[in-house]
Amino acid sequence: MSRVLSPASASVVTVSDGGLLLRAAPAEPQVVSFDGRYIWAFTAARDGRSVSGGVLVEWPPVLRRFLDGSVRVRVADVVGDQVLLDEEVTLGTGAGRVQVVDPQGLPLAVDKVGHLCRAFDDTAEGVRAEILAGTRRALDDLRGACGVEAYLNYGALLGAVRDGAMIAHDSDTDVCYLSHHTSPADIIAESYRVQRRLKQLGWTLLRMSGGDIKLLLPLSDGRLCHIDVFVAFRVGETFYQLGNRSGRLPDSVILPVSTITLHGVELPAPADPEAMLAFIYGPGWRVPDPSFKYADPVRGVRRLDGWLRGFRTDMGRWTEFHQGVGSRLVSGRRSTFAKWVDRQLPRGAAVAEIGCGTGRDALWLAGRGHPVIAFDFSRAARAAVLKRARRRRLHVEVRGLILNELRTVLLAGAELARDPHHLAARHLLGCLDDRARSQLWLLCRMALRGGGTLFLEFSADTGVPAPDPEPAGLVRRLDPAAVRREIEAAGGTVLRERVRAGTDVLGNPDPTVCRMRVSWTRPGGPTTRRTAR
Repeated sequence: MSRVLSPASASVVTVSDGGLLLRAAPAEPQVVSFDGRYIWAFTAARDGRSVSGGVLVEWPPVLRRFLDGSVRVRVADVVGDQVLLDEEVTLGTGAGRVQVVDPQGLPLAVDKVGHLCRAFDDTAEGVRAEILAGTRRALDDLRGACGVEAYLNYGALLGAVRDGAMIAHDSDTDVCYLSHHTSPADIIAESYRVQRRLKQLGWTLLRMSGGDIKLLLPLSDGRLCHIDVFVAFRVGETFYQLGNRSGRLPDSVILPVSTITLHGVELPAPADPEAMLAFIYGPGWRVPDPSFKYADPVRGVRRLDGWLRGFRTDMGRWTEFHQGVGSRLVSGRRSTFAKWVDRQLPRGAAVAEIGCGTGRDALWLAGRGHPVIAFDFSRAARAAVLKRARRRRLHVEVRGLILNELRTVLLAGAELARDPHHLAARHLLGCLDDRARSQLWLLCRMALRGGGTLFLEFSADTGVPAPDPEPAGLVRRLDPAAVRREIEAAGGTVLRERVRAGTDVLGNPDPTVCRMRVSWTRPGGPTTRRTAR
């Protein structure tokens, strides 16, 4: 823990494992550096909370696993004139130096949406040239081979207009194209056509939503740069642009497409770049703010979710979990739930795990001779399961499933109806909102109407005080009686119900864990056996 009094601001800052405690909260954004390298930026009035002694700005969750050792911490305004702190501090056990780097030792920083990334400020000039060349190639392919009105946008456009250079704390490039369609179905179909053409041109890509493609550009330093391709379109009088922008913006701001120079490379840009930047960032876009956070229009976000994305609340937090704490659970043993499921299945019976997480149970069941499909909505989780399956030479099908997105629910339900599997879901229910649980029951009704069983485990709310299950904020307790009513309303029958001590997602003791065995084919109405410890 260290304190410093800045002569310029007469403010005291205290650094601890919990975060930065400021006696007063400056209105200006503050930049945090470790050993002279950019790490993170915040605005205390927005990102902090009042505590005894001042305003506490907590460390971003993605940084916490690195905060063990000694490091020189500097906190200053954007231009560096007002320094609140510049001292050596000790965090955690204090052993060694704090190093915020990826597995290859490349430096990382926290971006504006709270993810770890490689900032352009830490990118070699040659690698930066590769990023610019890749961005130019992407725009040329979109405008030429794909036939869409593509243009540079977001942080790359902001850097080009303001400085003619990439923003130091930015990490990738974003491009958009203006669709002339007004129906979401036609917009999605066009986006898939663009995807197919880009793949023919040799691009490796990921589909993020019905109107968002991420191009993966390999760089000579071993990492992948992301080039996001967002669709923009108009419905009625409202202009929408993925990246969650919506509002009034005439087409004349975009068309005819102009050009702009970024690090000496000429790139397609909106007809009126300054009007576009004001639409995206607000009237203060000219003033650098590395702590900037979007104030997304709620109504517009909900419409974009429903039209193009489905609803993906907490996807980012689960990604961070699987890249952090979850990655350390990968080597753990199978859960007692998996053993319970295995005992009740015929030898070689096919199983689909809904919400497979780290895949420990799915891989163990595959090792027991069960054909297994592992579903999860986190790309990080699915990648980890595939990697482990290949290493252990196990065949596990890994598929994406977003239970808030009806399209993927209906697809998975139809596939499982055609290729029957028993279903298992451990600590999934507590991660879902009401809509997602309702669509889980729909999937079960489709998949199990010809037979098979659903096996459930979740942290139970029995009315007796109990600690919140981990990971905090991502999983909650549910009333078993309420779950049973939902299942029965969806046509299912709870064949067995048991509440007893168990463990949560992280393996911590949980005094009340509910297990259920459910069928959608049992005749004669609901019959439930309930046991409790």
